[in-house]
Amino acid sequence: MEKQGHREMGMIPSEPHSHVKLLKINRELLVTHIRNTQCLVDNLLRNDYFTSEDAEIVCACPTQPDKVRKILDLVQSKGEEVSEFLLYVLQQLADAYVDLRPWLSETGFSPSELIQSRVVVNTDPVSRYTEKLRQQLGRDSKFVLCYAQKEELLLEEMYTDTIAELVGFQNESLGPLGSLASLLDHSTGVLSEQGETVFICGDAGVGKSVLLQRLQSQWAAGRLEAEFKFFFCFRCRVFSCFKEGDTLRLQDLLFKHYCYPEQDPDEVFAFLLRFPQTALFTFDGLDELHSDFDLSGAPDTCSPWEPAHPLVLLANLLSGKLLKGAGKLLTARTGVEIPRQFLRKKVLLRGFSPSHLRTYTRRMFPDRAVQERLLAQLEASPSLCSLCAVPLFCWIIFRCFQHFHSVWDGSAQLPDCTVTLTDVFLLVTEVHLNRTQPTSLVQRNTRSRTETFRAGRGTLRSLGQVAHWGMEKNLFVFGPAEVQAAEVQEGELQLGFLRAVPEQSLGGEQQSYEFFHLTLQAFFTAFFLVVDDKVGTQQLLTFFQEWAPPGGAGADSCYPPFLPFQCLKGSGLAGEDPFKNKDHFQFTNLFLCGLLSKAKQKLLRHLVPAAALRRKRKALWAHLFASLRAHLKNLPRVQVEGFNQVQAMPTFVWMLRCIYETQSEKVARLAAKGICANYLKLTYCNACSADCSALSFVLHHFRKRLALDLDNNNLNDYGVRELQPCFSCLTVIRLSVNQITDSGVKVLYEELTKYKILTFLGLYNNQITDVGARYIARILDECKGLTHLKLGENKITSEGGKCLALAVKNSKSIFEIGMWGNRIGDEGATAFAEALRNHPSLTNLSLAFNGISTEGGKSLAQALQHNTTLRIFWLTKNELNDEVAESLAEMLKVNQTLKHLWLIQNQITAKGIAQLADALQSNTGIMEICLNGNLIKPEEAKVFEDEKRIVCF
Repeated sequence: MEKQGHREMGMIPSEPHSHVKLLKINRELLVTHIRNTQCLVDNLLRNDYFTSEDAEIVCACPTQPDKVRKILDLVQSKGEEVSEFLLYVLQQLADAYVDLRPWLSETGFSPSELIQSRVVVNTDPVSRYTEKLRQQLGRDSKFVLCYAQKEELLLEEMYTDTIAELVGFQNESLGPLGSLASLLDHSTGVLSEQGETVFICGDAGVGKSVLLQRLQSQWAAGRLEAEFKFFFCFRCRVFSCFKEGDTLRLQDLLFKHYCYPEQDPDEVFAFLLRFPQTALFTFDGLDELHSDFDLSGAPDTCSPWEPAHPLVLLANLLSGKLLKGAGKLLTARTGVEIPRQFLRKKVLLRGFSPSHLRTYTRRMFPDRAVQERLLAQLEASPSLCSLCAVPLFCWIIFRCFQHFHSVWDGSAQLPDCTVTLTDVFLLVTEVHLNRTQPTSLVQRNTRSRTETFRAGRGTLRSLGQVAHWGMEKNLFVFGPAEVQAAEVQEGELQLGFLRAVPEQSLGGEQQSYEFFHLTLQAFFTAFFLVVDDKVGTQQLLTFFQEWAPPGGAGADSCYPPFLPFQCLKGSGLAGEDPFKNKDHFQFTNLFLCGLLSKAKQKLLRHLVPAAALRRKRKALWAHLFASLRAHLKNLPRVQVEGFNQVQAMPTFVWMLRCIYETQSEKVARLAAKGICANYLKLTYCNACSADCSALSFVLHHFRKRLALDLDNNNLNDYGVRELQPCFSCLTVIRLSVNQITDSGVKVLYEELTKYKILTFLGLYNNQITDVGARYIARILDECKGLTHLKLGENKITSEGGKCLALAVKNSKSIFEIGMWGNRIGDEGATAFAEALRNHPSLTNLSLAFNGISTEGGKSLAQALQHNTTLRIFWLTKNELNDEVAESLAEMLKVNQTLKHLWLIQNQITAKGIAQLADALQSNTGIMEICLNGNLIKPEEAKVFEDEKRIVCF
């Protein structure tokens, strides 16, 4: 009966080796689930199992089920071999006949050698569309985008990883991103299983777009570990091209505005709707999306067939209301946030570390001699090194060096003085303007910078007019009307600053244009505001208003709304400011300060009437002074441990950048004078190494001693070098979570031991090894007033631990040591035990998560019998057992000054805890012994309920 039941469900044939009967018994199953008949006909024809007449008979059938029935009739009439081949095609093209996978598996079908020798071609519309997508993405992602359109740099040869971190909702680090494939896996960094979107954020130029391009390239080449049949990539800025009344179906957005299937688009779209998990979407640059269309009143679109405004489709794709389960990657500049309910994981890009920069140098310049010359020049210019931490700026600097190297027969020299971002953009502009000059094998182009800019004034003004028009409207894509109105000539388009938008048909049939990068648009906007005679002082200062948005709320006081999700009902995301990130305005302000600086007047006086230039400089400085005063006055202040602490905001970092661009000591002195506090807190401001140049430019005018907290930024070793001018006044330095290595620690040692005023050094969660630990030990030896040292989450082993322990032993001032999350082991623990014995000042010590086991634990316990200063001792997440617990119990009978002992997540059982509890009978000093996560069961813990100082759960 059971076997008969299986036959009725079509799971097994009556005679296992009869392929004809297998098809006959499962006829209705096959008719129901075979949707692609053309692929079957193609393969039967190719292998001469069907004649052209057979194919015509099938094609003449009016409906798809009728075609399947006719194919089955013809195949069965031709015998076992043809029937076996039909089953073989169904098996080999599993994606084309996905519904038949379980059935084929149940039948146990195994083709003969004869049938396996036959060629099966995949003409399935879905598979053919996948192949077309791979070809298109492979072509589009092959080359790195360049300024000069004639240049071609292979992505595969030039791509260099950057620092990429998985972060939490509050941007707290969850560890490094292992690989590009890690973006899409479900094992690490997932913040919400219900979230649909992987969010990649980072500063302008840090490499978000290139990372997506690399992902696209790997998928196209079949090297992406995650399996996706479809890959759709969109840039958010092009959605700004759609007008308010435009509507599209989802199918049209994907096919007509991205890549059209050559065969049966309806069948491809039906497959996508049925299996959305087979699709991956990337949306680049949410912060560059701007539209006058009011989404707040638009209805949600949950139907993939109903027309809707493209922004509504975008919002519902990201939220999962359309194609729920598809992979979705979204990028935006730092500071933009998306609703938590849509967030699956979050990745923060931080740019190049020193090692990444060296790798990138080798890729850009294969010649060893050229590499060494360039790296030597960078080492001699810390400000250039700092700018090179941003991949875009690094690429621009390297391309300029490459140009000079080719023009000057290998004697290329980068600027050897202090370099600002304005200098870099003026340099690249000069290089590309000079490329329009005729070249000669016997005569070099000897035009001066002044002559180059004077000759290119019309070009720069036309490009600036286009850039300014877009900046005023928050637009990064320009139609032909705007380009023509600015009188941009065809030859000027070929310079590479403006380029044709790849998505030509989005929002219209005519060709649109965009600047190579938003920072370049900001530069040309600033240049236009400076050189155009019609620009008055009020218009000149327009974008400085973004420092203090209407209504008096600070730009950093809250998160502005997330534009695409204003259409989601009940999300509470509506607000006044639909454009969350204002970096493009701030870059414009920065370039204005640089162009109107004293150093640039020699260049600009040939482009702008002297009177107009003086008027604009005067207006800018007056406004900058007033803005700076008002901002510093309104920064929140608080009294913390004897310090008057000011909590700076990201806007303050932008102000520092602008001050640095002026290279005006007068402005820097004013800013330093306005910091009416002795503790400057700049945590989570997304400051990079180049910002340390700006910070030092101001702080070296600060004449009093100062505490500086730069935790949780992206400074790296270049940033430490740039802080050198202000070390003479720093008593507190917090640089935790900043990618600092031993090289940066060496700079700290060399500078801090000159002044010997340091009291607090924070280097938690960096990349410091035993080499750096030796430098820190020497800081502790020579800075006699150092009281706090935070070194957790580094790479310090027993050797570094022993050096540090010896320095601690000799210190008469140290109050707190944090070593959590290193690898000092028992040897390091034994050395710290010697330091603890009779120490005069150490009060707080953390040796948590350091691989300490029995020997080290017993040494520490025995040493504490001779210590009267330690109050808090953390030994969490080690390998301490009952033997160590016994030694600690003996210690507690003697030591009456220890207050808090944390033994969480070790290997102590109820036996060890009982010994600790017994010791408490003779100890009145200890307040708590935390034993959560040890080897004790809840019922065993009940024995210790009366001893409140024992905490087991």
